[in-house]
Amino acid sequence: MTHEPNHPNGTDHLPWAEVSPGFSLKLLRGEADGDTRALLLRLEPGTLVPRHRHEGEVHALNLAGHRKLLDTGEVVGPGGYVYEPAGNEDSWMAVGDEPVVVFVTVRGAMETLGADGGVAERSTTAGIAEYYRGVLARHGAGR
Repeated sequence: MTHEPNHPNGTDHLPWAEVSPGFSLKLLRGEADGDTRALLLRLEPGTLVPRHRHEGEVHALNLAGHRKLLDTGEVVGPGGYVYEPAGNEDSWMAVGDEPVVVFVTVRGAMETLGADGGVAERSTTAGIAEYYRGVLARHGAGR
């Protein structure tokens, strides 16, 4: 098992890894052989997180900016907390004039759903950890 360091002095030293235009992340914890990950997500205003389904539960705390949960119309601002049970499907977007930063813990795989409702893409803790290790290597910030 890989040991990952704690970040008692913050996460500024970690690079943002672009997932798609306007959407980036920092992996705070998540091992190649693990099931649960802790992430910072950053979305630029107007960026959409497409419809997706979570295999396990999600805990999300907004740190900055506002995001709109498209299924309910609810707007979540700084300090807002959202719990998503296993099997939840949703979509959301960054609204307002500033980027949204969200701290999330995610258990299990996440499936991005296509227009037909079928699985278009599947992401796991192992896949995200591998991708982020590559980002760290390119930035010379080995872990």
